[in-house]
Amino acid sequence: MNILTLIMLTGHLWLPRVHVHFHSFHPLVPGIVVVENHPCAIEEVPKENDDEETLLSKPITIGAYGAFTMKFDQLNDNFAYLLGGRGGLVFNRAFVIGGAGYGLTNDILVDVQLPSGRYYMDFGYGGFFMEYILASRKLAHLSFNALIGGGDVRLHDDYYFFEYEDDFFVFEPGAELELNFSPHFRIGVGGSYRYIAGANLVGINSRDLSGPSINLNFKFGHY
Repeated sequence: MNILTLIMLTGHLWLPRVHVHFHSFHPLVPGIVVVENHPCAIEEVPKENDDEETLLSKPITIGAYGAFTMKFDQLNDNFAYLLGGRGGLVFNRAFVIGGAGYGLTNDILVDVQLPSGRYYMDFGYGGFFMEYILASRKLAHLSFNALIGGGDVRLHDDYYFFEYEDDFFVFEPGAELELNFSPHFRIGVGGSYRYIAGANLVGINSRDLSGPSINLNFKFGHY
């Protein structure tokens, strides 16, 4: 068998799947290896999966929002109307980290026996704010939030001379129902409970400043 015949015999090989018999030598042509077509040949070795799953494997989206807030509650057994705001960064349309602050807007007369006559309350607080938004893309959805920080309460007379003042610690968890009016505007209605500790003023203590609140939020931002 010459070289041309060997090439013709091996021309029909399946290149991806070949099997070589090193013991098959032609007796007349020493050193020539006969390559045969075999169904079982060189098999591909599967590659290892290098994609490791991690907690932060998915891309993180970052947005932000700011909200104008109205709060309706009680202070020292009197109706209280507080105004303020909150806002922060929004991660993956769900986690919010930021800050919030509120202040009393209406006059609350405090019944105390002090020499200067009638005294009114000034009250405000703020701090670190966190929120978790459920199903943010839905038309109506829930969110849960919490504020932790501090504030102060003051008593002043008719001429707004601040005679007495005290600081306190505040923790306020809450929840609300949000409605998406547009991609950048939402309204939330909900409630919260304000826990006050450390307030000890003339005629006012921490219990007088703690209590539930009804909240109305107008939120503007990019989620």
